[in-house]
Amino acid sequence: MERHPNPMQQCRLRLPLMASLALMLGSPAIEARAIDDAASEPQKPVSSEAKRLETINVREHVQRYVVDDSTVATKTPTPLLETPQSVSVITRQQMNDQGVQNVGEALLYTAGTFTGLVGSATRFDYVALRGFNDGETDNTVLDGLKVLSDAGSYSSMQIDPYFLERVEVFRGPSSVLYGRASPGGLVALSSKQPLDHPYHAFEIGYGSQGQKRVGFDLSGPLGRSGRLSYRLLGLYRYTDTQTHHVSSERQALMPEFTYRFTQDTSLSVQVMLQNDPSGGQHGGLPADATINTDHNGHRISRHFFDGDPAQDQFFRKQRMFGYSFNHRFNEHWSLQQNFRYLRSHVNMKQVYGYGWISPDSDDLQRYYSGADERLRAYAVDTHVLGQFDSGPVSHTLLAGVDYQQRHNTGAWPSGLAAPINPFQPSYGEPGVDIVSVTPMLRRLRQTGLYLQDQLVWRQWHLLLSLRHDLAQVRESEDGSTRMNQGQWSKRGGLLYLFKNGLAPYASYSEAFNPNALSGQDGRLLPLSSSKQREFGLKYEPPGQPYMMTLAAYDLLQHHVGTRIMNTSYYEAVGTIRSRGLEWEGHAQLSRQWSLLASYTWTRMHYVNGIDRGHIPYQSPHDMASAWAQYASDFGWRLGGGIRYIGHSWADSANTVKVPSYTLADLSLDYDFGHAGKRWQGLSAQLTLHNLTNRSYVASCAQLNFCYYGEVRNIMANLRYQF
Repeated sequence: MERHPNPMQQCRLRLPLMASLALMLGSPAIEARAIDDAASEPQKPVSSEAKRLETINVREHVQRYVVDDSTVATKTPTPLLETPQSVSVITRQQMNDQGVQNVGEALLYTAGTFTGLVGSATRFDYVALRGFNDGETDNTVLDGLKVLSDAGSYSSMQIDPYFLERVEVFRGPSSVLYGRASPGGLVALSSKQPLDHPYHAFEIGYGSQGQKRVGFDLSGPLGRSGRLSYRLLGLYRYTDTQTHHVSSERQALMPEFTYRFTQDTSLSVQVMLQNDPSGGQHGGLPADATINTDHNGHRISRHFFDGDPAQDQFFRKQRMFGYSFNHRFNEHWSLQQNFRYLRSHVNMKQVYGYGWISPDSDDLQRYYSGADERLRAYAVDTHVLGQFDSGPVSHTLLAGVDYQQRHNTGAWPSGLAAPINPFQPSYGEPGVDIVSVTPMLRRLRQTGLYLQDQLVWRQWHLLLSLRHDLAQVRESEDGSTRMNQGQWSKRGGLLYLFKNGLAPYASYSEAFNPNALSGQDGRLLPLSSSKQREFGLKYEPPGQPYMMTLAAYDLLQHHVGTRIMNTSYYEAVGTIRSRGLEWEGHAQLSRQWSLLASYTWTRMHYVNGIDRGHIPYQSPHDMASAWAQYASDFGWRLGGGIRYIGHSWADSANTVKVPSYTLADLSLDYDFGHAGKRWQGLSAQLTLHNLTNRSYVASCAQLNFCYYGEVRNIMANLRYQF
């Protein structure tokens, strides 16, 4: 089922800038930021998971944008430099500096990532990785578990970045550890955790488009034993949005507790409560009146609302409960179990435009789409981690089992609505005529067994992973059911780590996705599968706070499903190939200067099927970005960035191009503690996105659904920490 009206289920700052930044970041003359002894020691082999996790926390605290370790690609605390696959980490400091307000904004300066799939709309977190926008797979992981949204319906969950400590992007097929997966990769979210020391922070914000924001973050130990600690976060935000007659509102609360039974055993419990009384605008407009030509001498305003205030509603309530249990048997073996239960309710009413009544008409034809959905889901992952030696070879062995179950029921009313003139809109009489109400039942069950070994011999690092899944999807009580038995996923990677910090690598990985999409005959489409070969080079000089990654890949996805526009069924369109080059650098140039830079070159095309040789829409040919942050000794912090998005195609027939665009962002902070002790803990921030207020189309999903990008967004924030 499509999220109307958006058919989202498918799929110069160039090499001179990249080369110059590479030379600058690789220069030995760069001043390393002063850090404490624990973080400045030379790299050493670590045999304990606890020591590696401690390294993550220390280094992330003292280096604003540079992180050495990640667990997303291996489910083990592995240095990024030793991981034979492309991974990016967005730290809490980076999100703070850039004034991030949703997960999409957190990824704006990340290589291989395109988030402009629906322009300024923020109802759902759409992310395309390596060109793939696989809406049928929820490619979001929270604290090691799939969020279990149902992207084939309207029940797609959102996690507000206010509750996150970091965001990681793992590019390429990831089924070997997470089961069904999008070929382009996944976005891994890590929530803020209880602290063992007192921490209290309050903030308020106000901005353009009627933005209002209030948040608090409280944490610390409970009791004298020091075994129990808590964290309590709350957020309220509201905005009128850039689209007339449409608002967005959120109320969220997250209490957490961690109890340490012993030094080796702990239990963390987390609850996430979130209400979204209104979800903002979510509509597309015709290409001929938005991109670079006028329709009958007119262009549609980027503030135009194609629905009607009398028939516009999007309410989402989501509840999550989870825990993480950790036990270390000895210095070599440990056990971890993660569990999460999800419950949500989505109620939607929407009138949306769908092309012109006729080529010469100034009226958009409109339809009505609604939903009343109730989703229940849970996921559990249990794995054993062993770290030991066999002769001269060191092993990090991971063995686990995970289970995912999702049950989504409801009804989808649909019908017709009165046309509207987008150049002289009139609201109040949408003329909705409900034609049909479709009952909805969507179920998913998946069980996976996985085994992984990371072997280290001298400078050689070998990664071997294997997984077996049983997955079942059902779209209706009497409809098609497909059981995928004996589905294997494999991954292998080889990396050589030179003593100077250079690390060339090669890897192979696979993914699968049991389609929950039905064709015109009511049968489920064939299982989608993908394979990737990746070659890369990483560089992190010993003791220096910067890292660069260069990756080249060849990625194939078979049995791609696409929705036939203005119908309720899909069809398989064949195979898509994506080839690309990605470069990314993170650096702490000095005590004052921090730098991020990236470049992405992507070439996609349909290998066979009805669109053979064509390039999928919403796949920019190239992207580049750079962000620099300066922290003065007088309390001021100034940050600025530039983002370039190359041209993409507006339709699968490749008849119309979406022009390239370049955007600028700015951030200014001041710590009032430099003005006197009585102001200690008080700080202010001003952020501006799309500094020049450029009008642009972010992307198109066929010629009737083009999406305007965000207008200039100004946000002022006042924060008090004690």
